[in-house]
Amino acid sequence: MKNIKRTATAVALTASTLLVSACSSDTAPKNETATNVADGKPIVNKENWPEKIPTSGLTKNLTLPLEVYMASYEDQVTVEQATNDLQQSCMKDYGIDLTLPRAGANPPPSDNDANIERRYGITNRAEAEKYGYQLPPALREHTKQTLRDLSGVEVEVLTGHTKPQPPSTPKGVKAGEPFAAPGQGTKPARAEHNGKKLKTGGCIGWSKDQLGVKEADPIIVAQLAGDSLMQSMKDAQVIKAIAAWSSCMDGKGHTSLADPYKAMDRGFTNNGEPSQESIALAVDDIDCKKQTGLVTIWFDVESAIQSKQITDNKSRLTGIKEQRGKELAAARKQNAASAQ
Repeated sequence: MKNIKRTATAVALTASTLLVSACSSDTAPKNETATNVADGKPIVNKENWPEKIPTSGLTKNLTLPLEVYMASYEDQVTVEQATNDLQQSCMKDYGIDLTLPRAGANPPPSDNDANIERRYGITNRAEAEKYGYQLPPALREHTKQTLRDLSGVEVEVLTGHTKPQPPSTPKGVKAGEPFAAPGQGTKPARAEHNGKKLKTGGCIGWSKDQLGVKEADPIIVAQLAGDSLMQSMKDAQVIKAIAAWSSCMDGKGHTSLADPYKAMDRGFTNNGEPSQESIALAVDDIDCKKQTGLVTIWFDVESAIQSKQITDNKSRLTGIKEQRGKELAAARKQNAASAQ
């Protein structure tokens, strides 16, 4: 059960963890068409942005009730770009020129935290025939945007705390060898720089305050979505449908697959390129989902659970939606000003 819970939570939160740099569609900076110097490709290519609602596959036209309270990728991008612009402006007030990475360069596979396209395992047969369980190549690429190394004082002005010290090389690791380790602890920043008092939380904290950003809200909705997925997996209809899917897969030669997540684990290849075996497994996976009606059954059950969640948390969720609307309006205003 621990593995299932971890998988379900990961599926529910995939989109949010992948929501990295992005850029809004109608309020982007003037230089949005700039290209990546390394390969000549656009830094921000909106053609690779996820669809708001799937237009193909077994989740075509499906949206869960809680998605109304989730920020879309474009909305998150809009706020991120606005905070970036404000941070750059703030740093300049202290005599520091800083260019932050462009938002929107590396889109996630799903538009919001529901990750509906892979919430119940893979669902797009056309993609499965080409890529198996892997994401399409465009979503596996990473557009690099360099950020110069900041000095200690620059970090303090930006963040409101001192620059973390590099981690010491652990025992057993030779000098120069790569290793993963967190930096050492930080301390509060100095009081002022260039005769100006530093802002609480640095320019990052100030930029969020200007837009009224409250970062805890999206986590609440994602947690509810994770809980609804967990509850749905205990429902008798879903259990029966998963068992039928497993039996179908067994009949196609794919034995010992308790649920679609196990199929994803088995079919995913670490080298990024799908094998013929992985593609065959993926196609059979989706065919068995269609044959048993698994996705529709699972979606309907979870939708009912989420509808109850919304009723039980109506006031809180309404507040989150209203708050996000305020943040978005402020961000759009800021982006429009930056584009002039």
